[in-house]
Amino acid sequence: MNPEIVDLYQKYSHGSLDRRDFLKRLALIAGSAAAANALLPLLGRDVAWTQPTAKDDARLISEYLKYAGETGDVRAYFARPKGDARLAGVVVIHENRGLNAHIEDVTRRVALEGFLAMAPDALSPLGGTPQDAEKAPALLGQLEKEKNTKNFVAAAKYLKTHPLSSGKVGVVGFCWGGAMANQVAVHSPDVVAAVPYYGAAPAPEDVPRIKASLLLHYAGIDERINAGIPAFEAALKAASVNYKIFMYEGAQHAFNNDTAPSRYNKDAAQLAWQRTISFLKEKLKT
Repeated sequence: MNPEIVDLYQKYSHGSLDRRDFLKRLALIAGSAAAANALLPLLGRDVAWTQPTAKDDARLISEYLKYAGETGDVRAYFARPKGDARLAGVVVIHENRGLNAHIEDVTRRVALEGFLAMAPDALSPLGGTPQDAEKAPALLGQLEKEKNTKNFVAAAKYLKTHPLSSGKVGVVGFCWGGAMANQVAVHSPDVVAAVPYYGAAPAPEDVPRIKASLLLHYAGIDERINAGIPAFEAALKAASVNYKIFMYEGAQHAFNNDTAPSRYNKDAAQLAWQRTISFLKEKLKT
């Protein structure tokens, strides 16, 4: 499919375009409204790669909440299975488009596996994730790095001390959130397991501070991020950190995002997810 159409649909699916603007621009690219209408069924088929979990899934309790962070109250999306069982917690860290519908869906997926799952909005100090997702990367660049990291460390503490928590906490992050998952592993004594997806590595001198077990997912086509792997792995070995690395050949950065047709890789995403859930259950439920 035309990459320009794929990019347009990605913006629409992330909420940066309403349906009217999406259809108008699609018609311009396709050449006519009739041609655009003919493409819609194909888009509907080709981009419905996975069935999102329903916002009102009867098996879950989900809500927006606020917890005390370094910068003040941090808004977060929280989901857990119904019932009063004590469960391990998992902090879900969003990509560079902020806390959007996709990450909320991922948070529900984690909850359905039997965890207390919470996705903080890193942009809470700046008013929250904007409706125009394209503005989020620049806003993330305005955050104070140390305070931002402490906000996510506070999220791990919140889950550890939640009334329904078993006391064990893990973290999973994607893209920008993958780098942040690495930072949380460095800075949080409460994290037992961390799963960064294609995340930038921490500084080698910080690696000895990691006490959590790591499951590291990387995309084969991701030169910038992958350039940091050799030094990261050498530091992990030197510090005797428990870790596993998986490389998904042929997959691109952000291969897990099933709302991004230009990057989503179904086979890699499903395999990485299976490994992620198995790892989290092994480390947090035993």
